[in-house]
Amino acid sequence: MQTSVFEASPKVAELLQRYEHFLKEHIFPIELEVIYGSFKAFLPKLNELRNLAKKEGLFAPHLSTSEGGLGLDLFEFAYISELLGRSPLGHYIFNCQAPDIGNMELMHQFASEELKNKYLKPLQEGKIRSCFAMTEPQHAGSNPVHLSTRAVKEGDHYIINGHKWFTSSADGASFTIVMAVTDPENENPYQKASMILVPLDNPGYQLLRNIPIMGDAGEDYISHGEVKFTDCKVPVTNLIGREGAGFALAQERLGPGRIHHCMRWIGICERAMEMMCRRAIERELDPGRPLASQQTIQNWIAESYAEIKASRLMVLDTAFKIQHHGAKAAKEDISTIKFYVSKVLMNVIDRAIQVHGALGITDDTMLSFWYRHERGARIYDGPDEVHKSVLARKIIKSYQV
Repeated sequence: MQTSVFEASPKVAELLQRYEHFLKEHIFPIELEVIYGSFKAFLPKLNELRNLAKKEGLFAPHLSTSEGGLGLDLFEFAYISELLGRSPLGHYIFNCQAPDIGNMELMHQFASEELKNKYLKPLQEGKIRSCFAMTEPQHAGSNPVHLSTRAVKEGDHYIINGHKWFTSSADGASFTIVMAVTDPENENPYQKASMILVPLDNPGYQLLRNIPIMGDAGEDYISHGEVKFTDCKVPVTNLIGREGAGFALAQERLGPGRIHHCMRWIGICERAMEMMCRRAIERELDPGRPLASQQTIQNWIAESYAEIKASRLMVLDTAFKIQHHGAKAAKEDISTIKFYVSKVLMNVIDRAIQVHGALGITDDTMLSFWYRHERGARIYDGPDEVHKSVLARKIIKSYQV
């Protein structure tokens, strides 16, 4: 008997059990070594696990069965994404990690058959990785119409010049999709830019550095690159969609992308709360007097539980609306979950760290990694303040006569 309006279907429930077993058996035991060690050194082991995920029929759950995936829709995948979010390696092992999942969705809808065969297919198979170059250090990312990167058409090629950063996972990627201005004179600022695929073996491309995030530069998949394009020459056939449609394509990419992020954040919250509860039970202030007996700790646990549950219901409701009515119909819902869940994420991680005491700020648990790397949740994909403003304007408008 169904016990919740958002209870997972029998198919998804069975998949969740299989994914959970895989996480406990293969991923949790190695994640600390991978995350705080050398990611590149662990690539052979991680590739073994990716191949095992394929063998067990768990690879690329978001893709159609004809593309080698499980054929889950956005609403169904939301459940899987939450569970995989419990480990920083979860989405990566099953080839549904950002930014690749967004690039897969974008190319599936708008890339030419030539680009699909050459780049999308190996990306879907997990043979290569990709990245997405949009944010620029000299412009506020909260207003992306301001871009300095230019792609000038010369014959049957584009010549790209520009400087990008927070091109996540650029280190080790095979290609990027770059947002560049192709029509600077267009009166409509939202029709000036285009998306163009650039192979990263191009001599005009340079990875300047992996940007340290609160002291952690990371490497390979777990990194954020600063990159430069200098007279970077690519065929015009590398255009994604039509020229001038860059911002429209970005919106297509960001709607489902925010669902992926929010469900991953909830998975992190679940894991952090589990760690918080176990620590509260095990750590004693005096013999026979555990942290869990303190009312403040009990309040944190109760508040975390309520916030996580509220977040999950809000995100699943938004996923359902996108699935059945499209991202445009869920615009305000997407803004709401983005700022709400990112704040809950930081609340729960911070409480978990506090309950762990000095241990919480060491690299002996996953908490310090999440605290460093997930603080950006309130900044990327639109800062919280922008999403709150979008929602508030919509609410105010509904009261105006």
